[in-house]
Amino acid sequence: MNLQLIDNSVAKFINRLEKSLYAKTLRSIDLLERFAYKLCLPHSKKVAKNLFELRVRGKKEIRIFYTFHKRQIFLLHCFIKKSQKIPQRDIKTTLQKLKYLTNK
Repeated sequence: MNLQLIDNSVAKFINRLEKSLYAKTLRSIDLLERFAYKLCLPHSKKVAKNLFELRVRGKKEIRIFYTFHKRQIFLLHCFIKKSQKIPQRDIKTTLQKLKYLTNK
């Protein structure tokens, strides 16, 4: 399945990661691209309707929100996870990007 970025913030975030975390993140994105809807825990988890998180495990936990839209995978937003709950500002940012994408 084809993978798209909604904007360049995801690419900037990934490019700033330390080398080992960068490699793990690219590996997880490759798994997402290869398995799409079939990717499940521990790599992917459904967060809400049409919204999923790609889970990159390591010293630091990376989360990348994504959605499926018009036969493509769109990476919407990513962050370093520091607590059990997803921070509200990250959810808000992601939902705004998702709304923008679905209203195109």
